[in-house]
Amino acid sequence: MPNEKLGFGASLALVVGNMVGSGIFLLPASLAIYGGISLVGWVFSSLGAILLAVVFGNLSKWLPEADGGPYAYTRVGLGEFPAYLVAWGYWVSIWSTNAAITVALVGYLGVFFPILKVEPQLAILTGLAFIWFFSYVNTRSIHTVGWVQLITTILKLVPILLIGFIGIFYFKVEHFIPFNQSGSSNWSAITTTTTLTLFAYLGMESATIPATKVSNAKTTIRRATIYGTLLTVVLYILSSAAVMGIVPPEVLANSTAPFADAAALFWGDTAEYIVAAGAIIATMGALNGWLLIQGQIPLAAARNGLFPKVFARLNGRSQPAIGIVLSSLLVSLLMLLNFSESLVSAFTFMMTLSTLSVITPYLFSTASFALLVFAQKAKQKKLHLLLALGAFCFSIWIIIGCGQEVVFWGFLLLMSGIPFYVWLKRNEHAR
Repeated sequence: MPNEKLGFGASLALVVGNMVGSGIFLLPASLAIYGGISLVGWVFSSLGAILLAVVFGNLSKWLPEADGGPYAYTRVGLGEFPAYLVAWGYWVSIWSTNAAITVALVGYLGVFFPILKVEPQLAILTGLAFIWFFSYVNTRSIHTVGWVQLITTILKLVPILLIGFIGIFYFKVEHFIPFNQSGSSNWSAITTTTTLTLFAYLGMESATIPATKVSNAKTTIRRATIYGTLLTVVLYILSSAAVMGIVPPEVLANSTAPFADAAALFWGDTAEYIVAAGAIIATMGALNGWLLIQGQIPLAAARNGLFPKVFARLNGRSQPAIGIVLSSLLVSLLMLLNFSESLVSAFTFMMTLSTLSVITPYLFSTASFALLVFAQKAKQKKLHLLLALGAFCFSIWIIIGCGQEVVFWGFLLLMSGIPFYVWLKRNEHAR
């Protein structure tokens, strides 16, 4: 059991599966108020995601045994305290992401069980049941987690491909007029929609995190990261444009299952149920994959003394079961706190908070990448540095796009980790 490793297929499924989840399936509703200009946001976020994927791909090639992905890269490049901030920020991002995924999952279940749309208490209980079921799955062997991820990733791509390719024939250009429906400037709308759509790409670095559990990590992780991101870019832009061209903007803005609503307009109720089922599988797969990452980040930090030692404890199947359980408690709490909002509003807030929280790890990883370019005297140094600069500037732009409220809460959550760092260091010096 302890020697089982993830191959290229499972690693690719982890990357694609963690990206293709609640983001693409509920994002069209969040973007509807902006109109066709949101497609420009998709283009910019896709370019930024590709830049970041190449950065992570190169980092995994240079540091193939670095467990913890962005955390490990920052520790090598910038030192202990920045690495701690990355681990803390990334951990916050993960349980924010898992809460958002769960909200979307419940929304699509509402297609089959309409009572979930009108009974918040039942919706909450249903969401919690899924969180804890997949928490249990992730306490099993890495091989089991990998297979669940591979199967759900294959199944989830079907409805996206169907809507993306067939939906083009039902496309209505008038749904994109006026092009900018937000009432704000074009640049402001593009900035906001780029920030929102980047959420759908969070997870491009997933294969870098369980590095020591990946077979032939030096090449497998890089290939899975870059190819997985490119595949997802094509799927996202095609399917998002199709949904917006099929469903009227005023309907889309209040939809809790945009892909299912799009399918129902040209194939009837049967298609709606098929697509909704695919979306449920997609969100379950994303939840499974992110719960894996949820345990691995604090595990890597705890092994270096930057998280409480309890997060480093492994069960008989070499999985950080206690860390997964503690993190899932926070996911459950965040979901409970936000379910008083409408489903789309709750999803949008948690999605943006998650995006902001993960930007810190992205910024520090990019800085570490630049330092390693100098240290290793790598070939094509200028090209690598331009790549680092582009990824860094993109990340700063995303922070601006998150808005004052989310930046405030994100900064507060990040800074709240500093007392824990001081406490850990105090205990370390006391021993």
